[in-house]
Amino acid sequence: MKNIIYSLTFVVLFLMNSCAPYKNIPQIKTFQDIQYLSDVKMANLSNGVQLAYTENGNGKETIIFIHGLGSYIPAWNKIIPELSKKYRCIAIDLPGYGKSSKDPHSGLMSYYADVVNEFADTLGLEKFTLAGHSMGGQIAIVYGLSWPEQINNLILFAPAGFEGFTAGQKRWLEDVMTPVLVKTSNYETIETNLAFNFYNMPKDAEFMITDRLAMRYADDFDNYCYAVSQSVAGMVNEPVLDKLKNLQPRTLIFFGENDNLIPNRYLNPGATIKIAEKGHELIPNSKLVMIPKCGHFLMFEKPEAVIPEIIQFID
Repeated sequence: MKNIIYSLTFVVLFLMNSCAPYKNIPQIKTFQDIQYLSDVKMANLSNGVQLAYTENGNGKETIIFIHGLGSYIPAWNKIIPELSKKYRCIAIDLPGYGKSSKDPHSGLMSYYADVVNEFADTLGLEKFTLAGHSMGGQIAIVYGLSWPEQINNLILFAPAGFEGFTAGQKRWLEDVMTPVLVKTSNYETIETNLAFNFYNMPKDAEFMITDRLAMRYADDFDNYCYAVSQSVAGMVNEPVLDKLKNLQPRTLIFFGENDNLIPNRYLNPGATIKIAEKGHELIPNSKLVMIPKCGHFLMFEKPEAVIPEIIQFID
């Protein structure tokens, strides 16, 4: 009987270990301890904002990359190394995210656009290409509407803002995405949420899960959770759908055909292509690229499809 119990115990322990592939979570004290591919620089902006950024390449055209909700600079790891062979590639951590300062702020898209504008001015950039993923795409749209004369090209990767929400839906999103919800997300939720961003999650994207798990132990994690919550409210409270027709810069739009996040599957179930085509039709000088067998995090899942389109569009 004891032998059976010992055997069963061994099997259970083995299965538990086999089903927990993220045992080696980095031990970090602050977000500054998270590993990035490139050296991080800091730009000191107004109101005490310290904006973290990386810079690669020295081509004639400069591209500023803005990450999405809950994300950070490494979101661009799969395309910047190649694009930096032709262009100056600058990726930023938005305030509240990554290695940037985390003092509480409004989370409004106009706030983030103002930060990007001040950052560009600090670097002496008069004209550049602006690229944004998901929420970063909506920020890029707001920037393009506010300062069109500074934009050579807009590149939108599965941008938020193409989808409309009713007043009730906005309220529901704000009520659900609280700092407490972000803070208390367990391992299974974190893994599921990230995997949901992909059609077929690449093995080399797993660092995003371990990083997100490690963040829970950082001293500045509470302010990150607040920033994520505020950003959701910021997206729904500053819609851009009815303003897309006024967007002047040349615009390249990417969507994965199998995007699980746009449109929102709970509030507005339907095909991604309908949302993508609607936005494309509204933006006067735009090109839409739909990528098959690809999810929301398309620049990481299908860089081989994204990079040539960007080069062709800019050149």
